[in-house]
Amino acid sequence: MSYAEYLELERSTGIRHEWLRGEVWAMAGGTPDHSGIASNVIQELGLALRGRPCRVYTSDLKIRIDAIDRDTYPDVAVVRGKREVSTTDPNAVTNPIVIVEVLSDSTEADDRGEKFAHYRRIESLRAYVLVSQRDRRVEVFQRDDTTGRWSFEEHAAGARVALRAIDVEIDVDALYRDPAT
Repeated sequence: MSYAEYLELERSTGIRHEWLRGEVWAMAGGTPDHSGIASNVIQELGLALRGRPCRVYTSDLKIRIDAIDRDTYPDVAVVRGKREVSTTDPNAVTNPIVIVEVLSDSTEADDRGEKFAHYRRIESLRAYVLVSQRDRRVEVFQRDDTTGRWSFEEHAAGARVALRAIDVEIDVDALYRDPAT
């Protein structure tokens, strides 16, 4: 499928699809737990960033990785400063500073593997956060501005997650409040 056909498919169907070099697949629906955790992440980041030059986005925001010709819809994205869009798709943002994925059985391998490898090609990206649905665990990969190297930290219940790039700390337990019943 051409990129123009992909854009027309999304426009005409209203269904979100991921794109990788001509390969297209529809986004699967999430569970109530997945949605609730993503919502809590958005709320916590939104409150922490209020009044600052950052904007928190839902999974409706398309991220374009021009370097490898991929479009994705992460669960949560943060953009600092002016939103930059792709020259090939004015609805696709190219400059997230933080991306958060809530892990699910169907996406975990990709979120940890190929997708993360692709996300690392985004020059503006400084933090990649994986939030478990199974237990209270948040994994954070952060890029050092000086060396460009990625570091890893794992946080459990009772801990606070520091996102250095946006100078924010998030309580792990707050991401799991109000579980689905």
